Order: sequence, then C-alpha cells, then structure tokens
Amino acid sequence: MIKKEIAEIKRQFTPANCSISRICGCYVDGEKNKKAEFKEAFLSLPEEDMFKYFELLRKNLSGTLGKNLINLEFPLAAEEEGGPHEFLLKLRGSRLQDDALLDAFYDRIIENYDYVGNYLILLIHDAYDIPGKTSDGIEMEDASDEVYSYILCSICPVDLSKPGLSYNEMEGSFQNRIRDWVVQMPQLGFLFPAFNDRSTDLHSTLYYSKDSDDLHDAFIEQMLGCPLPLPAGYQKESFQTIIEETLGDACDYETVKTIHENLSELIEEHKDEPEPLVLDKYQVRNLLEHSGIEEEQLATFDQNFDETAGEKASIYASNIANTRTFEVKTPDVIIKVNPDRTDLIEEAQKRLSVLEEYAPKMMDADEIKAVIQTVLSELGIETPTAKEKGKIMKELMPRVKGKADGKEVNQILASMMK
Repeated sequence: MIKKEIAEIKRQFTPANCSISRICGCYVDGEKNKKAEFKEAFLSLPEEDMFKYFELLRKNLSGTLGKNLINLEFPLAAEEEGGPHEFLLKLRGSRLQDDALLDAFYDRIIENYDYVGNYLILLIHDAYDIPGKTSDGIEMEDASDEVYSYILCSICPVDLSKPGLSYNEMEGSFQNRIRDWVVQMPQLGFLFPAFNDRSTDLHSTLYYSKDSDDLHDAFIEQMLGCPLPLPAGYQKESFQTIIEETLGDACDYETVKTIHENLSELIEEHKDEPEPLVLDKYQVRNLLEHSGIEEEQLATFDQNFDETAGEKASIYASNIANTRTFEVKTPDVIIKVNPDRTDLIEEAQKRLSVLEEYAPKMMDADEIKAVIQTVLSELGIETPTAKEKGKIMKELMPRVKGKADGKEVNQILASMMK
C-alpha cells in the first residue's frame, strides 16, 4: 500500500464516512488471562466512544512506510490449507459473527504476543464501497464497482493512570484521584487484506509496529506466516556492514561520500513517487557500481549481502540515508557533519586521530564471541544458522554497539554458523 491508499482507509474512520459493521475486543491481563470480551455493532455505540475508537484505529495506520508501516506478502506456505492466511480469510468472511473463530484468534495472539502487562485486542470489520475516480482524481460516489471487505486488528497496552489530585466539584475540595486502567495507543496491529491499487489484495497485509526497531518477530511469523522484515535500525547497520566488508581497505572517506551523495540523489529523484524507494540486492550493487566501485572489489558483494541482510532482503532508502547529517567514523569514534559542509571532514579526521587516543578500548575477538554465546544461550540456539541471523543480530548489536566493529561482529558470528 502507498500513502494515498492508507490515507483513503483512514478517512473512513470518521462519523460521516464510517461503514464499520462490527467491533470486538478482548482484555488480557499480565498473566495472559482473558479478563473481559465484548462484541458490538459499531454504529450503535455512543458517539463519544466512537471518537475514541476512531483515534485508536487511525493510529494503527499511522507512521512511516518501511519503518512503522510495513507491506508484507504472504508466501505460498502461509496460504496453504490450515495456514495463517486461510484462518484470516475465514475470520474476515465471518464478519466477526463467529464466536469460535474470535476465541481462536484471541488465543493465537495471547500465545504469540510477547508483552509484560495488560492489553486490549481490538478487531473491527468494515465493508468499504470503493468510489470510482476520474482521470484527474475526483471521486465519483455513484461509480463504485467493488466493495473492500477487511479486518483491522489493534493491540493496545492498558496502563494505570498516573496518581494525582483531582477537584471534587460536589464537595468543593481537592482529593486523591482514583486511578483507572486506561487504553493507550496501539503497540502493533495489521490490516487484512491490503488495499493495493485501490482494490482488495488477498495476498498482502499492512503491518504496524509502534517501535520500528522491535517488530515482534514471533508475532509476524506465527500470526501471519510472512517472512520477517529487517527492522529500520538494522537495515542501516546492515548496509554499513555490507559496504565495509565489500570494500575492505578501500572503504575510505571519498568513496563513502560518493555513495552517500549518489544515494541522496536517488532519493531526491524518487521523492514525488507515491511509493517509497526500496533497494534490493541488485539495486544496491548498481549503486556501488555507479559510485565507482571496481568489479574486482564487488567480487564478494553478493555473499556479503546474503550473509548480512538475506538474499531476498529489501532495504528502504530512507532507512539507510540521512540527508541531514554525514558521518565519518572509525570503530571507536563517530563525527557527524552537515552534508553541505563535507569540507569539514579533514578537520574532523584530525580530531578523530586525537580522540582515538582517549577512546575506550574496543572488544577483542574472544570478548565478542563470549557476548554472542550469551545471546545464543538466551535465545535457546545451539548452533546458529543463516536463517536465524536477523533474530540474533537484533539482540546482539545493542550489546556491542560502540564497543566492537560491526564488520568483525558479523565475521565472528558467520564463523560460528553451520
């Protein structure tokens, strides 16, 4: 889905446009017990309640594509009989009228959503009569030829309100405020099926995560059966590692600067396009070639990309390029400058040479390996595989950030894989 399509669905969450047929919910406590459930015809709700739900639903479709909002495609395995895709189709087809299906849906979420605390599972069904559009984008309400039937799931933390004093108007005094359990904005959720090209796309879903660096891998894998995307932060880390490992000693300032400038140009050329710029392995390779990287230096690129990000990984350009700052770094120190003032780099490099004398000592190979072993033990992994690398790196990188060279970390982890 692109921004315009997401915005079109969000516009339905207003009293004037609303066609939501049903809303269901399940309140779960910190011990994973179902405390309460409800099922309502949405349009029969009090207006004040509607507005609160609209706010939650709109938030579930907010954020940046490629970071908080991620388009996922169902692989063939997920669409097989008895798979997650078939279950979601049945749930949508029931219009949330089948209590057994709803209970099974809640149970799946409770089993696969790793969260400490209380939360509310919200689920709506809507049938949106898609209006036709003229060539210049004007909607024609009487020219609809498709109804987009979908479900939207939102998982919202429920927290105690803050303590404080409140004014009791009846008694004319200030008193200790009674603390209530308050529903917060969604932590994650998904729209199924996707609304691509202003039409139903049964083979895709739009996934939302409030934290772009914690996508809740187990939830995606078990609830949706979709390939795990790389978190936004890890995409940037992976891109940097791929560059470092591919270029080796040739990874100098001028080369990195050229790659950064060419990437920024690509983003600028693409800024008016409806979809964000996404780079696959071959497009990243073309970027390096266009930046003057010799064929000989690119000999290990494919292997480095596959081992670091995954053969079929896609990287959002906005996640790896910062048009506001340009970085010069060594394993120990990072200095950032405005891209328009890259003439300051020479001065920055001089400062680096001084700062490195006082920077903390970096971890050696044995220390890095010990941290990796700790992470593997916590994840219950005996011998890591390439398929598990993304999960491992997500836990590993925060522990070695600023203490170890990312390239060396990747090499050591790769040497431990079967």
